[in-house]
Amino acid sequence: MPNYDNNFSPLKAYERALYHGCGYSYEDLKKPRVAIVNSWNNINPGHIHLRKLAEFVKEGIKEAGGTPLEFNTIAICDGIANSGNFSKYVLPSREIIAASVECTIKAYNFDGMVMLCSCDKIIPGMLLAAARCNIPTIFQTGGVMLPKIFQDGPLKGKTFVTSDIKEAIGRYNAGLITKEELFLIESETCCSPGACNMMGTANTMACVVEAMGLSLPDCATLSAISHERTKLCRDTGKTIMQLIEKGLKSLDFITHDSIANAIKVALSFGGSSNMVLHLCALSHEIGGNLTHFDFDRISKSIPLLAKFKPASDYNLSEFHEAGGVKVLMKKLSKLLNLSTKMVNGLNLKQYLEHIEYEDYQIIRNLEDPIASEGGIAVLKGSLAPEGAIIKQSAIHPKMRHFKGFAKVFECEEEIKDALLSNKIKEGDVLVIRYEGPKGSPGMRELSIPAAILVGMGLGDSVAMITDGRYSGATKGPCIGHVCPEAIEGGPLAIVQNGDKIEIDIDNRKLDLLIPQTEIENRLKMWKKPEINIKTGYLGIYGKIVSSAKYGAYLQ
Repeated sequence: MPNYDNNFSPLKAYERALYHGCGYSYEDLKKPRVAIVNSWNNINPGHIHLRKLAEFVKEGIKEAGGTPLEFNTIAICDGIANSGNFSKYVLPSREIIAASVECTIKAYNFDGMVMLCSCDKIIPGMLLAAARCNIPTIFQTGGVMLPKIFQDGPLKGKTFVTSDIKEAIGRYNAGLITKEELFLIESETCCSPGACNMMGTANTMACVVEAMGLSLPDCATLSAISHERTKLCRDTGKTIMQLIEKGLKSLDFITHDSIANAIKVALSFGGSSNMVLHLCALSHEIGGNLTHFDFDRISKSIPLLAKFKPASDYNLSEFHEAGGVKVLMKKLSKLLNLSTKMVNGLNLKQYLEHIEYEDYQIIRNLEDPIASEGGIAVLKGSLAPEGAIIKQSAIHPKMRHFKGFAKVFECEEEIKDALLSNKIKEGDVLVIRYEGPKGSPGMRELSIPAAILVGMGLGDSVAMITDGRYSGATKGPCIGHVCPEAIEGGPLAIVQNGDKIEIDIDNRKLDLLIPQTEIENRLKMWKKPEINIKTGYLGIYGKIVSSAKYGAYLQ
């Protein structure tokens, strides 16, 4: 006869019986039940180690008196999906992740949850879910892939991370590296589990989570396979039990002030342009009205204190060695709201008071920034009446003001073919349209065409403009998120080959240099093309997704 509590409810007999079928005892079910929300799979290097990390988190939960219960959600690798596969699904997967976590957490009525996640859409999806569920929550992001340092051969002494692979495609196409070198870069760069060792969306969002106080210190930048991460996972398990005991819920940490802090931090290190989509969507989730224009306003007041591959030679492991997010926040503290809470039990002011650091050039001081403005600028003009995004921290100075002539492409495949066929020349402005949230549908990422462009040596003489988006790791004069998107009749839809276009980052302008009357006449003549995908999830997504200006959330 098993032991049971004399106060147990008969109405819960069915629930308890089914838990017994999963192997849980009466003693297990008396304790706080903590969901381990895991995005483990073996088709994504950022997640392939998360099953192992989950075991250490469970140890911490059990040691602190809780019962861990694990379930999974999906996790697409942007890089694999963007390499010629059906990448239209990548951004929309954010909403599936959020909904799947929300459904499971609310259906099971967990006492708390630990989010195990890496990579571009998974961290944001779990952030949205955390806001919706509003129970005690802590994040354990998966850590950073090791950089590859070649010890011998033709690449001896050189360091490579994932973004270098994409640029190598362009370099090989331009005859700048050999087939042997391309093969070595391809076959050896991804040399461990973890998020790609560059300041792409994955690491930007991991840093955002740490800056918001939702993960323990150093979680964002610590190596995926270090012994320190093992301890961090156990401590994460113990910390969720403290949050449950104190009754601290996710919305105690996800606030308008903590989102603003995270934006400032990410702008100060040249973070991903994709964070604009994710943080606007998160703001909407908690009743805010953040748009991409708010990022521009903030960026004008936040200096650039650091930047990383591919925008510089520094990688994320070196960022960690220099102190990572905590040191950057310490140096930025005069510009942050220091009252925000952290899962370690302190507010930001209390936490930063104890942070000491040695001066590394990798994280500059507030008085000696790399640039006076943060990493992102929002341009507006006759080509983008509702704005467009550029990662200004990752472009050549001569491209801050650029005029060129349009070459128009109706989809990503066309621009890839043109680049690999050497049909692009200096002075071109490459316009890729119908890749927005509704028009694609799904808002594809044009990271590979952008990297090929830079690898071919055209990053200081050719611009690229789209209503789609770019990788956080994109560098070069690549303008995305053009609003309104082409499928909604934005001016991008009526650009013709040979039209002159002006980009002026300092003055935040993006203009189609033809008379306004000609723009209006072309728009009157324009006919909305048929949407390519009308069925399945993407068919639904394209009908109800918001503008990129607001974060491409489901309305």
